[in-house]
Amino acid sequence: MAKNILAENYLKELNAEVPATRKCLERISEKTFDWKPHEKSMQMGYLALLVADMPRWITYAVEKGEIDLATYEQKEFKSASDLVNIFDKNVQDVNNTLNNLTDDILTKTFYLKNQGQVLFSSPVNNTISSTINHWVHHRGQLTVYMRLNNIPVPSIYGPSADEKTF
Repeated sequence: MAKNILAENYLKELNAEVPATRKCLERISEKTFDWKPHEKSMQMGYLALLVADMPRWITYAVEKGEIDLATYEQKEFKSASDLVNIFDKNVQDVNNTLNNLTDDILTKTFYLKNQGQVLFSSPVNNTISSTINHWVHHRGQLTVYMRLNNIPVPSIYGPSADEKTF
């Protein structure tokens, strides 16, 4: 059980998003990994990996206090099942992390860096919240990519055009 009310709320919010996110990742076809809707857009495979990986950002924020983009390990994937496995591991890890979250960690500063240079900093508390929002945003972006590739979009907060019921 989480040690404070914020941790409990983060766990509740994060885990409410997990089933729909997992359904999205399960449906991504390897054939679409290189596809992107515009030359300035991310490739679908990269976007799907971002969605699978973002829960790990919270673990890093809490446990390490920083992410350095120059040294942050990008996971390797070749299939939708790889993406799901990455996601499942990250969700398990972030649940363990949030279950051990204490008030003193929430007030520490998180740093986003590139080659040691600070790009952004904020209290861990704010970082967790904004990361969950950022993650949901990119899942929404992924559903647009899915729609444009005729990949059925799962029900997320209610019925989708592809799934009329939950």
